[in-house]
Amino acid sequence: MMDKIAVLIPCYNESQTIEKVVRDWKVELPEAAIYVYDNNSTDHTDEIARAAGAIVRYEYQQGKGNVIRRMFREIDAFCYILIDGDDTYPAEVGREMVERIMTRNVDMVVGDRLSSTYFEENKRPFHNFGNSLVRAAINKLFHSNIRDIMTGYRAFSYEFVKSFPVLSKGFEIETEMSIHAVDKNMNVENIIIEYRDRPEGSESKLNTYSDGLKVLKTIGRLYRNYKPMQFFGIAALVLLLISAAMFIPVLAVYIRTGLVPNFPTLIVSGFITLAALESLFSGLILSTLAEKERQEFEFRLQLVRKMKKDEI
Repeated sequence: MMDKIAVLIPCYNESQTIEKVVRDWKVELPEAAIYVYDNNSTDHTDEIARAAGAIVRYEYQQGKGNVIRRMFREIDAFCYILIDGDDTYPAEVGREMVERIMTRNVDMVVGDRLSSTYFEENKRPFHNFGNSLVRAAINKLFHSNIRDIMTGYRAFSYEFVKSFPVLSKGFEIETEMSIHAVDKNMNVENIIIEYRDRPEGSESKLNTYSDGLKVLKTIGRLYRNYKPMQFFGIAALVLLLISAAMFIPVLAVYIRTGLVPNFPTLIVSGFITLAALESLFSGLILSTLAEKERQEFEFRLQLVRKMKKDEI
């Protein structure tokens, strides 16, 4: 049986805040089913959440991406809200997020912290810089207008959840969600939310440097997969410029003297040109495959919608 609204809360050692988060959502959306997925917590987060009235389940593979994969597989609902268990996001805007999914056919609503209080409330300057960098990179590379890429506060349609292939294991999952939605031309809206920093004694599980590097690698990987012509076209252009920089001096000497004194340079230049051409044709071939994948995705989306109608 499908839930009307499912509130999904991935948790790892959030005993200080999980009770308040669950109770806030029970007040805001009393008709919603509230699921807490415990990810190997050692501080009795699961017991506290269960006592507060949440449905508690478990994911034993460590990592936020692994938890969300499990949630999306197991739970069927007309509308999903994804929220962190650290009490940094307000439940008060949950109703509006649900309305956008249910009445306006929005596929993903993004809780935008960066346009409100995030930079004042967040005491970790490298987190602030990283969020701005990721937002700028994705919006530039994918021609999108998502205002907060790394936010853990989102709402989804049934179609998004059941057609989204979760590949990331950790905190790079938010980046993957955002790029997937843009690439598949899904309806995405932003809603500005008030952000509050974690309470005293509650620690972020995100490592600024290692997780930040994973996010940047994810952006590069998805840019290569979703925009292969641009990715390999840039590589081809760079290789051609390097080849030209090596070839032009040799050509100039040949024009002046009729001699080619630097055969090794000329040969290397030729091989680099071949690599550039190979990169260009790789982009063309993979671009065709990516277009074919988008077409097949639309067919899969029709099957997902049929499944939803059958449930109704």
